[in-house]
Amino acid sequence: MTFAFGSFAEFLHMGKHGLYVWLSYGFFLICLLSLIIPLFSESKKLQQIMKQEGIE
Repeated sequence: MTFAFGSFAEFLHMGKHGLYVWLSYGFFLICLLSLIIPLFSESKKLQQIMKQEGIE
């Protein structure tokens, strides 16, 4: 098995495209977290309301 990059530094640099690649991954992660975190907080609120009303 051969690797596409000779070292870890080359992997991070990705042939002069590293900045674009890693910024894209970071932007994707921020977008994903901005969707998931409110979802969990809303779920907790709904569970509390259901518990108060005895719906469980």
